[in-house]
Parts: sequence; structure tokens; C-alpha cells
Amino acid sequence: MKREYMGLIVKRDDGSEEINYDDESFPSYIYDGWIKPNVTWEKVPHFHEDIEIVTVKAGRMAYSVNGNIITLNAGDTIFVNSNQIHYSLSLDNATATYVIFIANPSILNSSVAVEMEALLPIINNPGLSYLRFRDINENARQIYDVMMTLPGIRRDPFQITIKFFEIWAIILKQTKSYGMIEEAVETDVHSRSYKAMMHFIQKEYQKPITLDEISASGNVSRSQCNKVFHKYAGDSPVNYLLNLRVRKVAEYLRTTSYTLSEIAALTGFNGTSYMSEMFRKSFDQSPREYRKTWQNNDQA
Repeated sequence: MKREYMGLIVKRDDGSEEINYDDESFPSYIYDGWIKPNVTWEKVPHFHEDIEIVTVKAGRMAYSVNGNIITLNAGDTIFVNSNQIHYSLSLDNATATYVIFIANPSILNSSVAVEMEALLPIINNPGLSYLRFRDINENARQIYDVMMTLPGIRRDPFQITIKFFEIWAIILKQTKSYGMIEEAVETDVHSRSYKAMMHFIQKEYQKPITLDEISASGNVSRSQCNKVFHKYAGDSPVNYLLNLRVRKVAEYLRTTSYTLSEIAALTGFNGTSYMSEMFRKSFDQSPREYRKTWQNNDQA
């Protein structure tokens, strides 16, 4: 695991997330985590080849998957399929705790037969962007119990593989009981446009960017661009760009000794005053306070 990536969602140029695996030689990430308003991993739309599973231990939170907001209560679990646009968000202005498991499906790919019969019917299913397990579902307790064991075996690839197979068996059972679709989740024709626009913003955020340029990168109109972003990101494209820049500021504050002027220039802000104002709105502290807090935590 890369220490400097902790608490950050780091994206590649195409907008997909670079997963901070626990072990670089084994593609899984397990964390006994939490979420509250304005943390760096809240409301950051992203996607990745890996599947993502979250089980809520206490409190309430939500996930946005391809623009659908799914509320999760204590005891609930959500499975997010490969390459779906998603993000987590807090509810009730309070902290929720959870166990998250992100893993590449290749861990389960022991044979062609397994791939064809158990993996591809799920991963390549355009109507299966997510599954929600809740108290009214007979499989909810079963997957909850398995998920709670994961933090204790976080660095044991063999045991993780065993548990992953157990989880996948539950997912297969759930999808079959619902005819492969838990809820009426339609394949959205605009997801490709959104990914293209994310890619453009990720590459060009250091430069001045107009709404016309963003919409052109996704081959949609300005009005459609706004609609697509509001669906997938829950915000406007302009605010999405601003939030990306602010999170890049946080990344530089945590991993470099650059001055605020240097960071402003690197992240597309016109000066430190505006950058600091926007940073405080997102993190409820100034860039200098944020850097000092991080340095103190790093030395503790």
C-alpha cells in the first residue's frame, strides 16, 4: 500500500481509479473504514475494473451507482460491479462505519469454465450495475458475516481468495433469484460520454477549461453535459472540475513541500486566495492547517 495515497481516490488519465492495493502483488484492498461529510473520499465519481463491496456496520450512508442513489443502513451490503461509475456519500450529517472490499475478479479466474459460468455472466451483464443486500433479503446476513471477517485476514492472499469465492457464491445466488437483476437498472447510453468527459477533465484540469470544451469532449451539447454530470456526479461539470482541483491541492499538501503559490499553479487556480477559499469550503480548514494536521499525524 502506498502511504501517500491513504484517504485519497487517485485517478488515472481515463478517470478510472488507481486502487491502492494492500499488497502490490495481490489485487485486493480491505479496510475497516468510516465516512462523514467532507472527507476526501466522499462524492468523488470514479470507476475501476475491480468489483467493490461495502457492508455498513453502524449508521447510514449511501452509494451513487450510474446516477442511482442507494441508501444503506446498518447491516446492509452493496456490491458494485466492474467499471460502474460510483461514489460514496454520507447521510444525516453523521459518521457511518463500514467494511470495504475492493478486488479484481481475476482472483477468482481459476479456469475457463469458472470464467464462463461464474464470472462473465456477472461482470459483463449490462443490466447488473449493483446489488443491494438488506434485512429483507435472505442473503444479507450471510454476506454480512463473511465481510466482517475480512479485516482480520487483510494481508493473507490465500484466505482472502477463499472468502472471495464465498462472497461470489452469494452474489451468484442473489442474481439468479432476481433473474440477474435486483432492480430495474437500465444501461445508460450516456455513461460513455461521461467517462470521456471525466477523462478530458482529468487530463486538462491544470489549464483553463470551458463548459464548451467539456461537452465537446463527450460529444454532447452544453445542456446535455449538465444533465449527464448531475446524474452521474450529482453536481455540475464546473463544480466537478473545481472539486477535482481542490482534491489535487490536498494531494500536493500531503505529499510535497511545494508552496501554496506553486500548488495553485499546478492545480489550475488563479492565485492562492481563491484556492484557499475553495479549499476551506471543502475541508473546513485552510491549506496550511490541513498540511500541518497531516504532518502531525504522519509523525505520530
